[in-house]
Amino acid sequence: MLNRKNPPSLGELTDISFVTPELVKCTPSLPLYWMKKVPNATSRIDFYFDAGTTVGSNVISALTSGLLFSGTKDKTSTQIHNELDSLGAYFDVGLGFETAIVTFYALNEQLPAVVKLFVEMMENATFPSTEVEELINDRKQKLQINLEKVSFLAQRKFQGLIFDGTHYNRTINLEDYNSVSREEIVSYFEKNYKKGLKKVFLVGDFKEEVVSSIANSISSWAVEKQETTPLNFQNKAETVHVEKANAVQTAIRVGKTLFNKTHPDYFGFMILNTILGDFFGSRLMKNIREDKGYTYGIGSYLSEIKDSGYFVIGTEVGTEVKEATLTEIRKEIEQLQQELVSEEELNLVRNYLLGQTLKSADGPYALMELFLSVENQDLDLDFFNDFIHKIKSIQAEELRDLAQKHLDWESFSIVSAG
Repeated sequence: MLNRKNPPSLGELTDISFVTPELVKCTPSLPLYWMKKVPNATSRIDFYFDAGTTVGSNVISALTSGLLFSGTKDKTSTQIHNELDSLGAYFDVGLGFETAIVTFYALNEQLPAVVKLFVEMMENATFPSTEVEELINDRKQKLQINLEKVSFLAQRKFQGLIFDGTHYNRTINLEDYNSVSREEIVSYFEKNYKKGLKKVFLVGDFKEEVVSSIANSISSWAVEKQETTPLNFQNKAETVHVEKANAVQTAIRVGKTLFNKTHPDYFGFMILNTILGDFFGSRLMKNIREDKGYTYGIGSYLSEIKDSGYFVIGTEVGTEVKEATLTEIRKEIEQLQQELVSEEELNLVRNYLLGQTLKSADGPYALMELFLSVENQDLDLDFFNDFIHKIKSIQAEELRDLAQKHLDWESFSIVSAG
């Protein structure tokens, strides 16, 4: 019996014993990664389709992803949703630059029926004209609302500077919806969904024959040929203001092209970024939120894509303190370039990052998320143990050198909207 008077022993985190998903080949070009050691009765399955916003027309990509559950020749959208509800299933459709992701959560005993319904939907999708028109009107209305938000305007302009000259820079405008035809959506679906499934991720305690059955039922959707062109881009180092009449706040985005997990400076920069703006005790939060009171929140992060990544600082402040906020952001960056981080602050961030890394590996769903984040860049889960070692060994001098190397103020794209 557990003696609750004796606390568990404490130990230093050195490595995490990761469980790697089992690879099941649906076809030679379609992998299914199965996390099978799940000590509960729930499951999740993710379908990754070659249907992101950079694949073909971005407006058609967005509309197609929103119409996947719009109906078949035998079932209306309402009937499909009711059937999913009766199975106790939750679903989500996510749209990124490179992929569209369809995710289902369900009890283990119901997931095969959920997948069967999804297969039926995919094989018999009809994209009713009424559903298409309704979604177009809904998206136009939402875009009109977003165009009134300074955060949306700033991010839209910032993306244009970051991805200048690439297909990642495409935006959707209101007039783009006016020329959309149902036939374009059907054609996109046939090419990028029914022949565009790139990979599948499954979490759940199933028998081998259940997984084999799922793999067989989706094998015809396997992408036939994946052609990828390495993306090389560099942000425009400009300062731009987007005027928004009568705005009481100004949205700010500061950033530049950087890299993803495959870069040798990634670990060190992630630690540096945490100090700067990636947790509640960061320097940007202490200065601009707690000391100056300019904002409710400010943060920085490294956003990754398949071949690269970019660094962003983002916040919203009162219009009258826009310039003062930019001055303070620059001050915090230059301080990291000129002064060594104290051992006390570095230890605080070390402990925070070690705790976050350990927390991120808690349970099969979390482990699958970690696997997803590295598999896309042809890495494995040992990446995170390497990160742990870097957290424990990095010194203040290296952080200063990284700030000097990667955070030159003159290299930033700086956008404000308000």
